[in-house]
Amino acid sequence: MLDFNVTFAIAIVLALAVIVPVAMLVIHALLGRARVTTAAKGSTYEAGIAPKSVVGTPRERFSVKFYLIAILFIIFDVEAVFLYPWAVNFQKLGLLGFVEMLIFLSVLFTGFIYILKRGALKWE
Repeated sequence: MLDFNVTFAIAIVLALAVIVPVAMLVIHALLGRARVTTAAKGSTYEAGIAPKSVVGTPRERFSVKFYLIAILFIIFDVEAVFLYPWAVNFQKLGLLGFVEMLIFLSVLFTGFIYILKRGALKWE
């Protein structure tokens, strides 16, 4: 069973997790400026691609390449997240840790070569 002090501390953290965002929303509603909407703010503008016409819907479809690049970035960013702790503890892990990281990197490198061969990074 949890000690009263631990339970009280958890209750305080949970209360603050609710109170702080609600207080921020209330302060913003009271002190913030009114939102001004214009046609320019509603137009599409993605990665340097200007809207094709002034008249039209802002719900224009973009190439799937944007999403593919984002997914690839996330995959290789996660790789960096796994590499950092390994590099910090490199000497403690020994040969087994080194071999495991080589296997991990070889799988990622093989995937990267596959992506290059398929032409996923070519922008046409």
